[in-house]
Amino acid sequence: MPYTEINGVELYYELEGTGEPLVCIHGLQGDASNFKSLMPRLSRELAVLTFDQRGSGRSGKPDVPYSMQQLADDTTALIKAVGFDSSSVFGVSMGGMIAQEIALRHPGKVRRLVLGCTTAGGRHAIPPSQEMLDYVYTDEALAPEERTRRFTEFCFTGPWLQAHPEVGERLLEERRRLPLNPDALARRREAMSFHDTWDRLPAIPHSTLVVTGVPDRVIPEGNSRRLAERLPNAELLEIRPSGHLFWIEREPETLAALRRFLL
Repeated sequence: MPYTEINGVELYYELEGTGEPLVCIHGLQGDASNFKSLMPRLSRELAVLTFDQRGSGRSGKPDVPYSMQQLADDTTALIKAVGFDSSSVFGVSMGGMIAQEIALRHPGKVRRLVLGCTTAGGRHAIPPSQEMLDYVYTDEALAPEERTRRFTEFCFTGPWLQAHPEVGERLLEERRRLPLNPDALARRREAMSFHDTWDRLPAIPHSTLVVTGVPDRVIPEGNSRRLAERLPNAELLEIRPSGHLFWIEREPETLAALRRFLL
């Protein structure tokens, strides 16, 4: 399994395909396996890099404060380490927040930008329901499997999840294989809590595709609409009906949109 040391932390990564480079950045509770189904399809036409961020999956989990800027710098250094001069960036949820920071801090390293189910943060963010926060992001000590089960319930539309129980089981199995580290998760949540790019968004020059599922009960879709309005070169795609994990629930539509935008 490929690892490389980035900014003092061992990062696990996967690289498949040839062609235009694309890095996929997972969310708060995720890891590279979040793109398990999408990656082999994208890698038919693109060189696709996925990885576990610091504090996630198989990568190092230093017990020190994390920041969104640091996670952006990690990603940019990894892009260079695998031999890409620059790359298109596809970030989902927290990964979309990191992608915004990459575009702001390292604009020359970004070709095109895809921001999935994410937010600019700060005072302009539309928060999720208190029900979701109490149920999914509770401070109660939950087994990793239970936390993942609760998250899965909120990440897909109910009828779709009922019709595809194997997806929920797959996500649970991946969590059993790679349990969440509660201390690292807390560090990542703390970093995410300080995310706020609103005032800086007009400085992002890249062609940007903003994608969201509707309805998104984790990061409400109104956040994507605000991003698309604030960014100078953005288009908005709303995938209906779909929950937060739109690239899993509506994979064909997601693939078509990525191909259209990136190729």
